[in-house]
Amino acid sequence: MAGIATIGPSTRDKLGRARAAAALLAQFSTEQKNRILLQMAEALEASTPQILRANEEDLRSASLSDAMRDRLLLTPRRIGDMANSVRDVAALPDPAGEVLEEWTRPNGLHIRKIRVPLGVVGIVYESRPNVTVDAAVLAFKSGNAVVLRGGKEAARSNQVLAEILASVPGVPTGTIELLDSSTRETVQELITARGLVDVIIPRGGPELITHVVENSTVPAIETGAGNCHIFVDESADLEMARDIVLNAKTQRPSVCNAAEKLLVHGSVAGAFIPRIVPELSAAGVEVRGDQKTLELASGATPAHEQDWSEEYLRLCIAVRVVSSLSEAIEHINRYSTKHSEAIVTANEDHARKFLRLVDSAAVYWNASTRFTDGGEFGFGAEMGVSTQKLHCRGPFALRELTSMKYEIVGEGQVRG
Repeated sequence: MAGIATIGPSTRDKLGRARAAAALLAQFSTEQKNRILLQMAEALEASTPQILRANEEDLRSASLSDAMRDRLLLTPRRIGDMANSVRDVAALPDPAGEVLEEWTRPNGLHIRKIRVPLGVVGIVYESRPNVTVDAAVLAFKSGNAVVLRGGKEAARSNQVLAEILASVPGVPTGTIELLDSSTRETVQELITARGLVDVIIPRGGPELITHVVENSTVPAIETGAGNCHIFVDESADLEMARDIVLNAKTQRPSVCNAAEKLLVHGSVAGAFIPRIVPELSAAGVEVRGDQKTLELASGATPAHEQDWSEEYLRLCIAVRVVSSLSEAIEHINRYSTKHSEAIVTANEDHARKFLRLVDSAAVYWNASTRFTDGGEFGFGAEMGVSTQKLHCRGPFALRELTSMKYEIVGEGQVRG
């Protein structure tokens, strides 16, 4: 168990409780888990005033950008949405114990491949209290214990939310553990607790994700930043394109599935760019553009090389005119973070080529990138959006919080 000797007593105790809870949770029936999840949803709604007070304290004491403040902010509606997402998770099929395949060998051995919980899931995240709830309920439904290490900006909110969920009758001690966020040492303790923690999920900005992935001795599922693109093709319905661009950029700019870049085919740039740039500007969006964009719209400022790879997470977008579908795909595959990309086109051949060749976790045809979300995909909630290719990719939730094992039943067979 490399690294465990360096873990402080408080973290060690919490990880030990989580390990013990994971063994109990693996024995819970689907009915038990669903009943408790519905009680968790009720507890969240009943505790709305308490949650809001804690969140107000966090907001007063935090020095954050507008984007981070939006991520930290809780409202009665957002708490209601969290409670409803818990109910959605309760309504989903339970992946634990699912038989994926079974067969009988010529020697009579009967083999079954089944889903099993991962065990103890650790998640390191920044100032988004909703992640506390999403991670806890997804882990619980899939039969896992969860160890949470949120950002210090949301310490009070996370503490209250974790206590509310953990105190629901029937939840084993250690099922939901929250580490101290006032010191960076707890991050290092969690990601090096090989033997006590089975998987680490980093969720936040590029620096956090890179630190966890590069320093963790526990296997990590990497969630990614969202430098997301929309390409307006030559056959696009420009009214549709306008609606998609405005929604993807302005509906909630602080999240990873918001559009950050707009590519426009040269044949429609003269009609679309002079129209969309003033509308973006009117919505408070700072527009940066390449030379052709600057020639077509006076409201844009020059884009520089670093703009094409930056995830803004604010009301800012960079616009580039391209000469072909191939140039758009090449640009996206070069600068994208492999999160979410969209094409607006009436040409099915172009759409199919875009969907096939753009190397990202979620690729859209005539829809906003804002739909890359566990809830929108029908997963109830999500642990994050994975931009890696091993184990899971895209929004991941219940099934991705399981592994597999083989059960083999014999009648005394021995190998010759």
